[in-house]
Amino acid sequence: MGYLVQNPILPGFRPDPSICRVGEDYYIVTSTFAYFPGVPIYHSRDLAHWEQIGNVLDRPSQLQLAGCSHSQGIYAPTIRFHDGTYYMITTNITGGGNFIVTANTPEGPWSEPYYLGENAQGIDPSLFFDEAHDGRCYYIGTRPNQKGVRYNGDWEIWVQELDLDTMQLTGESHKVWKGAMHHGIWPEGPHLYWKDGYYYILHAEGGTAENHSVMVARSRDLLGPYEGCPNNPILTHRHLGKEYPVTAVGHGDLVEDGHGNWYMVMLASRMCEGCVNTGRDTWLARVVWENGWPVVNPGVGRLENTLVMEGEPKPWKPQNHLITFEENKFPEKLLMLRSRDEGKVNASDRRGYLRLYTCPEMLYEKTTPAYAAVRQEQYDYQAAVYMEFAPKKSGEMAGMALVCDEENQIHFVETMLEGKLCVCVYQCIKGKEACLAHASLTEGHALELRMICNGQHADFWYREEHTKWSCLIQHVGLRALSTEEAGGFTGCTVGMYATSNGQPSDNYADFRWFSMESI
Repeated sequence: MGYLVQNPILPGFRPDPSICRVGEDYYIVTSTFAYFPGVPIYHSRDLAHWEQIGNVLDRPSQLQLAGCSHSQGIYAPTIRFHDGTYYMITTNITGGGNFIVTANTPEGPWSEPYYLGENAQGIDPSLFFDEAHDGRCYYIGTRPNQKGVRYNGDWEIWVQELDLDTMQLTGESHKVWKGAMHHGIWPEGPHLYWKDGYYYILHAEGGTAENHSVMVARSRDLLGPYEGCPNNPILTHRHLGKEYPVTAVGHGDLVEDGHGNWYMVMLASRMCEGCVNTGRDTWLARVVWENGWPVVNPGVGRLENTLVMEGEPKPWKPQNHLITFEENKFPEKLLMLRSRDEGKVNASDRRGYLRLYTCPEMLYEKTTPAYAAVRQEQYDYQAAVYMEFAPKKSGEMAGMALVCDEENQIHFVETMLEGKLCVCVYQCIKGKEACLAHASLTEGHALELRMICNGQHADFWYREEHTKWSCLIQHVGLRALSTEEAGGFTGCTVGMYATSNGQPSDNYADFRWFSMESI
């Protein structure tokens, strides 16, 4: 008997995955960049079915993101477990640099940050507990070439001991690896492991776009010298051509299941009509060891859409794609930008509803707008909301938004145009906004909005209470919201939005539910 693992195991804007196993439980954390809360943590018992059990950085005191762009903020977290404590280490490139938080349980609460200061240069930190030898903890990360950066991406991987009592680096730092390729760029995302008499460094190389890859090196001594695997890169899709549907494969982390079976999680992107809108997903691959080196998906050499696992899957509750607000609290799967402000978005002012205030802040700014969203996970999907809203003046609007970054978005909202109540679709491309379509509404305040996406196009439907559905506009292009067109590191999010577009306002919109499902 066996069961299938469907890739990606965590679809949609869940990049830079790190995994650890504690007994029969697996935990994954991923990057969040400008979104709050930071670093979601997912749990599984069979590597196939994953459930978000919390967010590591769920308080403003842990996560300062003021003024950061969509591709800044939190980079490349690593999760590890040692001697009863969970450790998460990451980089906030917007402010504070590299830091560690700890917890007794993966659900939290997680501690306040232990900042490592100027001694911890660079990004993409990881922790290694040398339990086979002296039990010490070591920091491994990547930084600019200490002899001088000769070209873009001329970085190096380095190691230094971490004092767990003071949560500070101690002793000297040691450059241990420069990358597998001659004049290779961006050796990053390094992790250290001990297996069968060798220390292994697993790391990414080639940049995080189509030339991304996974490399490995080993040494008998933790501080080197390290030798590169003769099979490097041990995983990449860069040789498969621009038309291959899965690209940007890299940034791996290894885990062993307790029975001698090894697996790797990594990021990869799914293309749709030549573009990526869903960002970088988390994928899973099987690993075997041959001649002291890891081999990924032996006999295949690339990522597969499914893996066959031995045994029976553990009991699992399917995820609900309908988000309601009956529990009078902010759902942990919802994201906001840069912070969470109860004065802009809360689930307590009206029981059973999420209230978004028409605050002056807009999605075009590097602020905290009234926006609560989820990650776009597929290309064929529909997202919908039910809301009650009565705009009082021009500029006030509420509804849905599909967001790539500050300059590339689509808003599907109720608003006032020339003194009349309307439903509108606004498109913003490279910072230039245009109204694509609008239609008049009656004086009713209850409205359903539905966005139906197929590949790189979307249709926009609406209905007032007790009326039939009407199509406002069809076949709106979405390529401008892709990585290829907009740039950056993130994928799209879609959610609920309200604003007064820079004007003072005391109005609000109440959302009864939000849904997103594949079609």
